[in-house]
Amino acid sequence: MRIDSGGVTLDVQVEGEGRPVVLLHGFPDSKRLWSKQVPALVDAGFRVIVPDQRGYGASDKPSEVDAYAIPFLAIDVTAILDHLGLERAHVVGHDWGSAVAWATAAFAPERVDHLVALSVGHPSAFASAGLAQREKSWYMLLFQFRDIAEQWLTMNDWANFREWSQHPDADAVIADLQRDGSLTPGLNWYRATITPQSLIDPPLELPAVQSPAMGLWSSGDFALTEEQMTQSSKYCANTFRYERVEGPGHWMQWEAPDKVNALLLDFLPR
Repeated sequence: MRIDSGGVTLDVQVEGEGRPVVLLHGFPDSKRLWSKQVPALVDAGFRVIVPDQRGYGASDKPSEVDAYAIPFLAIDVTAILDHLGLERAHVVGHDWGSAVAWATAAFAPERVDHLVALSVGHPSAFASAGLAQREKSWYMLLFQFRDIAEQWLTMNDWANFREWSQHPDADAVIADLQRDGSLTPGLNWYRATITPQSLIDPPLELPAVQSPAMGLWSSGDFALTEEQMTQSSKYCANTFRYERVEGPGHWMQWEAPDKVNALLLDFLPR
């Protein structure tokens, strides 16, 4: 279905009946990222809501960089819930989707039932994770340079993108980015938030997360340290459960779907 969020139209897939759960993808994916989770959640009795986030897939792609700032992305989640007549839902995110999930839980605590963050910890934990995390995040500075970043990622049949991302579904993701024109909008998520100035500014102070939360980090993740996930507990007023998934890389829901699905079903009340 198509859902309006302040003039930005989002393409949203809804399947199943029962307690609602929203699945939020990050860069450079679309709602297809969750294709190995949706059937398991539907079969378990959930109503599963999966948007193409703004800038991706069949959703609108605003041209302004500021349109991809975190507050607008969190508003997209509440707009989806409003359209569906839902007071609250479980919210599950991966990569930038995790950042949106954390922000939604902070800004609109009454709308988030349980929170699950894959790979990316609380924004304040990420910002204060130290030099080891900043070394892993080198590409975020590259992504600030419009056209240069796009050229670097796409040159030689996307060779740099393939090597850097290690995405297990790279061919399909590249085809989507080319067809939908999502590369620059996706990079604008970084340009709106992870600016050079943000490296020296104090971390943004968010209200403590009130919902029960679970963080999943995979031991083969090339982009995130374990510390930025485990330290997320400091910003949770309710319970925080940490799960280390041994083996897979950044896209654990593709590389270890049975393990991820089992953790989701164990944590999310039905």
